[in-house]
Amino acid sequence: MNGQAKIMEPRRLYQQIADQIRELIESGEFQTGSRLPPERELAQRLGVSRPSLREGLIALEIDGSVEIRMGSGVYVLPEPVQSSTRTKSLGESPTELMQARAALEGTTIVLAASRIDADALKTLRSTLDAMRNEIEAGRKPLDQDRQFHIIIAEQSANSVLARLVADLFDERHSPMSAQFRVKFEDKNTWTFALQEHEAILAALEAKDPLLAQSTMHSHLDSSRRRWVEN
Repeated sequence: MNGQAKIMEPRRLYQQIADQIRELIESGEFQTGSRLPPERELAQRLGVSRPSLREGLIALEIDGSVEIRMGSGVYVLPEPVQSSTRTKSLGESPTELMQARAALEGTTIVLAASRIDADALKTLRSTLDAMRNEIEAGRKPLDQDRQFHIIIAEQSANSVLARLVADLFDERHSPMSAQFRVKFEDKNTWTFALQEHEAILAALEAKDPLLAQSTMHSHLDSSRRRWVEN
């Protein structure tokens, strides 16, 4: 062999699922304009979970193969001009991303709870006030949400953990995660998130590491269910 062998990036589960569905479309099993089977039926047929199936369907929608109509179903679109039999990477799996965030931020907040100072608590309160204003104005408080989690991570006094939390959080801007945000985030979901942030802040104000960890895990698990499982 000449030179280094090219390292192939592992294909994510949602890519594999999208490829399987595309093969069924191309084989003629699902015609243009037709509606795909219900999620439960299609997930059982492919042997995958419904959240994983939803990720595969979102990937197909991004590349123009299907259209997801909320409350109606998933419909096959005419073959895209630049079609491919292999789904390209569109970012991390939202399901795996939220699992990773829960594991990391659950640990980080324990360190932060014992170290957090009055200035940081005051900044967190101001951040939640700004978040509430954005929600009431009908806007998505993405910047305030990010700031809240980053401030907590920085209070852990561990720069590596803080950087990792920021990196995972910013994965929300990948094509895959951004499409989930368009589909499944609204004023109601953000209102719930704000309430959960308030609980996290109360635990930090009490300097209770275990309560802080519990409220963070609860928040991220609820976020996953709202965002990924809908």
